[in-house]
Amino acid sequence: MKLGALLRHLRRHGCFLKREGAAHSLWCNPQTGAIEAIPRHTETPNRLADRICDGLGGPRVEQKP
Repeated sequence: MKLGALLRHLRRHGCFLKREGAAHSLWCNPQTGAIEAIPRHTETPNRLADRICDGLGGPRVEQKP
């Protein structure tokens, strides 16, 4: 999954960028208070994207077949 698609999905579901790190960005879901680190690679494995969404308490990204 492309990083841009994952970030659009997170924004659409109410998450926001908390801060930038050296290799990761911290995203927060204000509804749950959960914070997740997201690597800044151009591609994110689908399982990692699902785990990030689960950790933030939002719905998983629909994967294209």
